Amino acid sequence: MLAAPWGLLLTNVRLLRTSIFSRINHQAVKLIFSFYLSYPLAAVLKRIPDQKPWQKNFFIIGHVIIIVAMFYLIGLFDLWGGLQTLLISAGGAYAISRQIDSPFMPWIGFVFLMGHMSISHIARMRVEDPSSVDITGAQMVMVMKLTAFCWNVQDGRLPESELSEFQKEHMIKELPGIIDYLGYVFFFPSLMAGPAFDYCDYRRYISTTMFALPPGTDPSKAPPTRKKRKIPRSGTPSVIKAIYGTIWIFAFLKFSAWYNTEALLGPEYMKYWFPRRVFQLYMLGFTTRMKYYGVWSLAEGGCILSGIGYNGVDPATGRAKWDRLTNIKPIDIETAQNTRAFLGNWNINTNSWLRNYMYLRVTPKGKKPGFRATLATFVTSAFWHGFYPGYYLAFVLASFLQIAAKNGRRLIRPLFMTPDGKTPLPSKRYYDIGTIFLTQVAFAFTVAPFILLGFNDTMKIWTRVYFYTLIGTAGCFALFSRNLPVRAYLAKLQTNRIAVYDDTGLEKVVTEEVEKDRRQKMLRRESSELVNVQGKRAPTLGIADDPEAEIDEIVAEVKREIEERRRRGSLMQGFDVRKAVGEQLAKFKKT
Repeated sequence: MLAAPWGLLLTNVRLLRTSIFSRINHQAVKLIFSFYLSYPLAAVLKRIPDQKPWQKNFFIIGHVIIIVAMFYLIGLFDLWGGLQTLLISAGGAYAISRQIDSPFMPWIGFVFLMGHMSISHIARMRVEDPSSVDITGAQMVMVMKLTAFCWNVQDGRLPESELSEFQKEHMIKELPGIIDYLGYVFFFPSLMAGPAFDYCDYRRYISTTMFALPPGTDPSKAPPTRKKRKIPRSGTPSVIKAIYGTIWIFAFLKFSAWYNTEALLGPEYMKYWFPRRVFQLYMLGFTTRMKYYGVWSLAEGGCILSGIGYNGVDPATGRAKWDRLTNIKPIDIETAQNTRAFLGNWNINTNSWLRNYMYLRVTPKGKKPGFRATLATFVTSAFWHGFYPGYYLAFVLASFLQIAAKNGRRLIRPLFMTPDGKTPLPSKRYYDIGTIFLTQVAFAFTVAPFILLGFNDTMKIWTRVYFYTLIGTAGCFALFSRNLPVRAYLAKLQTNRIAVYDDTGLEKVVTEEVEKDRRQKMLRRESSELVNVQGKRAPTLGIADDPEAEIDEIVAEVKREIEERRRRGSLMQGFDVRKAVGEQLAKFKKT
C-alpha cells in the first residue's frame, strides 16, 4: 500500500545524497542521513506487536547502540565521548529522581543536567567551529526530557488536590523500570534534534493507550489501521513530512551558496546600497531557518511514522491528527505580524518546556507569576542555548523589540478594526502587510547574532546596516512615550471611535458576548496553558510577553521595599533595645 510514497522518499534520499556530498562535510552528512535512516526503523518499530511493549523498548535501545555508535562516535569525535555524555545525563537524572525524596529533587536534577550540558557548551566554544556537528544538540533535547521527568516524578509524590490538570496528566506515580526509561530517553526518531516529549506520552504510546477513542466516539469513525494494530496508518503523512524536510534542505543547500556569513562579512557586501544589504541580511536569516525547517520536519516525520505523533481525531474531518510533536510552523514564522507570533511558532516544544517546567514552577502556588518567574525563564532559555555572546545580544534586543511592538499594536491596530475589536476594516490588509514587513525586517537584524555567535562579527554586521533596528526601536520608545503628543493623539482617536460606537446602542450586547466567551475559555483552560488563570501570558523562549509591565513591576516592588525599610527605620528610632529586653526579663521572673 505504501510502495509509491516509499519509492518517492527513496528517490529524494538519492538526490539529496548527491547534492549533500558536494556541499557539506561528512559529519553533517551522517547527521542528516540518520534522520532518513530513522524512517525504515520507525516502520519496523510500529509493527512490533502491541502486546509486547518490552520488545519495542529493546528495539529502541538496540538502535541507539548501532546508530549512535555509527554516526556520532566514529569520525572526528572522541570514540565513546558522545554516548558517554548522554548516558551520564540519563543515569544522573534517574538516580536523582529515585534516591532523593525531597521537594528540591527537581531543582537538584535541573542543576545537574544544566551544569553537565554547560560543560559541553564550553567544550564546543573551545573547538572554535560552531558549524561542526557535536553532542550538544542531542544533549539539549535530553535536558528538556529529563528535567520534565524529574518534575513529573515529584508531582506523582504529591496529593492530587495540590496539582493542576496538566500536572495530573503528566505525573509519574511509579518510577519506571530501567528498560522503559532508556526506551524513553533514547527514542531514536527524536534523539538527535528533538522534538522533546514527556514520559507520559511515551508510556501511552508504548502501551497503545494513546490510540484509544474518546468515550462516546462512534467506532466507525476511528482512523484506519492495518491488521490488528491499534496505531493508525501513518505512512502517507510521514512521507509528506519527509518530502517537506527534503525540499527545505535542498533549498538550504542552494541558497547557502549565495547567502552566508562570509558574504556579509566580506568587502563585497559594502558595495551594495542599503536596501540591498538589508535584503541580504534577511536572506541570511531565512536561509539559516531553512536548515532547521528541514531537520525538524524530517524528525517529526519519523515520529509520525512510529505513531507517537498521533494527536487524536479531528472532529471536523474525522481524520487522524499527527501534530502532537510539531516543533515548527514555517509559514506562520515567515508571515508573522509581531514578535510573539514569530517566536511562538519557532521551536514550539522548547516554548512548552520553558512554560510548564520553569515559568510556572518558580511561581508559588496561588500566586501570580511575576518578574522573578520571567527572569528565571529568560536565564534558563539563554543558558540552555549556550554561552556565545550572540545568544544574549539577540535575547536582549528581542525583549526591547517586544516592548516597542506591543506599544505600537495597542495604539495603532484598533484603528483598523471595528470599535468592538472583532471585525477588521477593509484597510486592515494594509496594516497586515506593513506589520509583516516590519517584523521580518526587524528580526533579520535581531537574529543575526544567533547566526554569527561572536560579538565582533555581530557588531561588524550591525554597523554595516547602520543599527537600523536599534534606532527604530529607540524611535518607537520615544514616539510612543507619554512625553510626546503622538501617544495621546492615537489614544484620543480610539476614544472618539468608541464614543461614536456607544451611541449605536450595541456596546452592551458586544460586552456581554465578550464576557461570555471569556468565561467559557477560563473554564477550559488551566494555568499550564499559554494564558494562566491570572490571565498573564508566559514568556516566549524566555522573552516576556510584556517586558514593559515586567519592568514596572520590578520598579514597584523596589519602591515597596524602600518604603517598608523606611517605615521600619522610623519605628526603631528612639527605641532602647537593652531596656526592652530588661523589661521582658523582669516580667518573666515575676511569672
